[in-house]
Amino acid sequence: MEDMLFYDRMQFAFTITFHYLFPQLTMGLSLMIVWFKWKFLRTQIENYNEAAKFWMKIFAINFAMGVVTGIPMEFQFGTNWAKFSELTGGIIGQTLAMEGMFSFFLESSFLGLFLFGEKLLGHKLHFITGFLVFLGSWASGYLIIATHSWMQHPVGYEILENGKFVLNNFGALFSNPWLLPSYLHNQLASIITAAFVVSAVGAFYLLNNKHSDFGKLFLKTGVIFGLFSSVLVAFPTGDLVAKNVVKHQPVTFAAMEGIFETEEGGSEIVLIGQPNILEKKLDNKIAVPNILSFLTYQEWDAEIKGLNEFEPNTYPTNIPGLYYAYHIMVGLGTIFIGLMFLAAIQLFRKKLFTTKWILWALLFMVPFPYIANTTGWYTAELGRQPWLVYNLLRTSEGISPTVSSGNTLFTLLGFIGLYLLLGLLFLILVGKIIYKGPQTIKH
Repeated sequence: MEDMLFYDRMQFAFTITFHYLFPQLTMGLSLMIVWFKWKFLRTQIENYNEAAKFWMKIFAINFAMGVVTGIPMEFQFGTNWAKFSELTGGIIGQTLAMEGMFSFFLESSFLGLFLFGEKLLGHKLHFITGFLVFLGSWASGYLIIATHSWMQHPVGYEILENGKFVLNNFGALFSNPWLLPSYLHNQLASIITAAFVVSAVGAFYLLNNKHSDFGKLFLKTGVIFGLFSSVLVAFPTGDLVAKNVVKHQPVTFAAMEGIFETEEGGSEIVLIGQPNILEKKLDNKIAVPNILSFLTYQEWDAEIKGLNEFEPNTYPTNIPGLYYAYHIMVGLGTIFIGLMFLAAIQLFRKKLFTTKWILWALLFMVPFPYIANTTGWYTAELGRQPWLVYNLLRTSEGISPTVSSGNTLFTLLGFIGLYLLLGLLFLILVGKIIYKGPQTIKH
């Protein structure tokens, strides 16, 4: 049974981690594409229009990869997680179906019109198609996170005698206090990914002295979007998400921060440390006294409960993984703010385009927003364990009893091989588009 649970979780973790590499770029990029097209309508500068069309090509490849890798996620609810689907399908099935029926079709339909319909539609209608692509991609994120938020903080439900969950308050699903902070935090994180990708392509063009006009445009746009989103993802949205965890999942918060014992007189914030589960302490820690209490409750001496206050069977099942995922996310987020702030200063001083060390830094930072987004989601998911529906349905109770661990391992290996090929194909296609560059307007 433990092997079945392990391999089911591993397969879902691998497939969803790979899948989310693509939506996190499309959601942020769709907003920037709308910005480029809007700027063209305002200024009639053709480079803005060409920038919108250039990035929509990359958006389209990302979107296609997201669809291909997203479909197996739906099937896994019926194969590996049949019991979970049987018990909670009356609730999560509604939001997932709405995501497919409304958001996906809205996004895919108008993506085709944006890519191929500019001459037929004219620029104003072309802008509207781009806006509807953006709307569809962000609505998709909203409905998925509504599902996730219900699993983190279940509301508006009742449990029947047969153990099935049914929704008795549809409005509660979308007024869940967990939903809005999580959604805004996630969307801003996706804008960070898009901003760093756009900035990196701009830096690449300037360092290689090709497509320089577009390089400057991409760099300027990426840095401005990146600075604002990097700050907002930390405060207020990250702060609100953390306060939700403190309020509704205090044992998770203690594990995230590495608080093994309740501290009197205020809790320190740990900058560096390694969880020692056997001795229930942090090794080699570097901490700042009382800061965590102030950030959490705006009081220097506020008490934050440690793991010692809770029953061991309610602890997150992988405390070191949760602790490291959370601290990697926070650490990278701090670096993003610092780098984008320095780049914005150089942009304001009109020296960014010739400051090579910042250009190289932006170029090599491309993978790190993906890592930060992934560790952010790992923080949320590892923090909820050992529950599928927090405090109501354990993960071990949601797996399919008739699917063997051998079958799951075999298909997991198949996914790894297939996704490796898809990933290489994706990099080749996007690389060719970037190398060719946007269409240059000849005067």
